[in-house]
Amino acid sequence: MNRPVHFEIHADNPDRAAAFYSALFGWKFTQWAGPMPYWIIRTGDGIGIDGGLVPRRGPPPTEGQAVNACPVTMDVVSCDETVSAIAANGGTIALPKTAIPGVGWLAYGKDTEGNIFGVMQNDPAAK
Repeated sequence: MNRPVHFEIHADNPDRAAAFYSALFGWKFTQWAGPMPYWIIRTGDGIGIDGGLVPRRGPPPTEGQAVNACPVTMDVVSCDETVSAIAANGGTIALPKTAIPGVGWLAYGKDTEGNIFGVMQNDPAAK
């Protein structure tokens, strides 16, 4: 079975995107010393994956456009607090907090670059 091992975030303004994710999730960004602009994203210790940040090479997603990507969903302690923090750090909410019965609470946000991502709070009692 194949498992995800890396993700990438495309950004019009990589510094702005790095500031957003650092403030929201505490991620660490390090500029790669290779031949192209690229930042390594360290998301933490233990179970999970790390990623990369790259300058966007095409037009950003437009408002109302259907999701045509593979959104990454982060495990969070509180969906409510994270939804508030998304807006406080310059993002927007694409899908308000929704119960996934027997699993938990899910919301989708958009970062400062218009990219959609998910946040999930584990709660088997969610209805």
